[in-house]
Amino acid sequence: MGNWLEHVKTMKTEQIPVTEPERQYYYMDVLKSWMEEQVREKGRKLTYHVQTFGCQMNAKDSEKLAGILETIGYVETDTEKADFVIYNTCTVRENANTRVYGRIGYLGTLKRKNPDMKIAMCGCMMQEAHVVEKIKKSYRFVDIVFGTHNIFKLAELLFEDIVKNKMVVDIWDGTDQIVEDLPSEHKYVFKAGVNIMYGCNNFCSYCIVPYVRGRERSRKPEDIIAEVKKLAAEGIVEIMLLGQNVNSYGKTLAQPMTFAELLREVEKVDGIRRIRFMTSHPKDLSDELIEVMRTSKKICTHLHLPMQSGSTRILKEMNRKYTKEDYLTLVDKIKAAMPEISLTTDIIVGFPGETKEDFMETVDVVRKVGFDSAYTFIYSKRSGTVAAKMENQVPEEQVKEWFDILLNEIKVVSEAQANRYEGTTMEVLVEEVNTQGEGMLTGRLSNNLLVHFPGDSALIGTFVNVYLRECKGFYYIGEIVQ
Repeated sequence: MGNWLEHVKTMKTEQIPVTEPERQYYYMDVLKSWMEEQVREKGRKLTYHVQTFGCQMNAKDSEKLAGILETIGYVETDTEKADFVIYNTCTVRENANTRVYGRIGYLGTLKRKNPDMKIAMCGCMMQEAHVVEKIKKSYRFVDIVFGTHNIFKLAELLFEDIVKNKMVVDIWDGTDQIVEDLPSEHKYVFKAGVNIMYGCNNFCSYCIVPYVRGRERSRKPEDIIAEVKKLAAEGIVEIMLLGQNVNSYGKTLAQPMTFAELLREVEKVDGIRRIRFMTSHPKDLSDELIEVMRTSKKICTHLHLPMQSGSTRILKEMNRKYTKEDYLTLVDKIKAAMPEISLTTDIIVGFPGETKEDFMETVDVVRKVGFDSAYTFIYSKRSGTVAAKMENQVPEEQVKEWFDILLNEIKVVSEAQANRYEGTTMEVLVEEVNTQGEGMLTGRLSNNLLVHFPGDSALIGTFVNVYLRECKGFYYIGEIVQ
């Protein structure tokens, strides 16, 4: 690596762009020559592995990290026994942090066997000062530590680590900067996520996200549309618009634009056949959005509408800014406009101070709405949130009892919802080979339910009509209709 380092010493600071993303492309180019030297020395290309913890926003960030590394010349591998391992972390729940610490320890054993190995930690967990201090003190073998606001800087941070040969820590408290025009390595060739905004202004009392993702920042609509058009030209047929609360999109723009208006523009893009989005906060879901969904030919018949609790009292403690009645009224309005809509939700059980009566209010909403599925969580005290300081934490055995009751209720209503499509033929986007059955494929309906059916892998990424022969509760067994 001597020749490359000698060359780096001759680099003039004034040659380095100050604007983004030009600055990062500069560092990627410099690192390409470093990679060429590594290949000559080792006789092979270096490998990388990005491990993603958490939500779809994290998954999208990981695609950018992979894109940057691929541009430099790294080759992806599915094992942590790689030359460069990145953990893109989540911190929504305390146990997520514990899990990551265990994995870092494992990476330390790998690095002892391969001293040239690079290890980077990024994502939401790194936005917590006590986490960074622990890594600096107890995990000195980690090479690079960065957060959520400067994901785009990976090439520059890697360059700094190689040149200085010591841990690089670069954490931003916040930013108004949005840098998107960088390489991205999509997991699928037929569907992709598109960030439309970052951060959250809601400050739900149990949630750490506003503290680690920052305040709401919306991307310019023209930049979003340009990205969607580019994806369509590459063969992408389904997009997922991503934001912590997509319903509040546009409020920070110089020329405000509603989420519904953005959807109308996205729908005009030729080549895109399905549009999905996550996540919708009930308090911001407008009549305009419902109307756009009702009349759309491309927006999927699926809406994820996190409820969290069916108790108005608990919802107030959660700072959700709607009541049980508000939520049910909104659902009625949505179903009146779109009778075939598939509704999914998030529910927390055991929030501080929750009583049996509060819990039964949640069960009541589950029965009345008839969710197609629900992501259910046992409340986890999250340091740094308002709820963590609340008294009346619910005993663990009580929470588990309620949790089991809730799971059973959801199973009953979701199976009833899924059963209504049995015996019909619906359009399916073929997504992958089903490893559970030879010659079987797996696809997804517009309503987000999965279907398993016989077929050739050449169909992956295409749309086919499938007869839904048998409902299995959360998925279907079907057969292609010619």
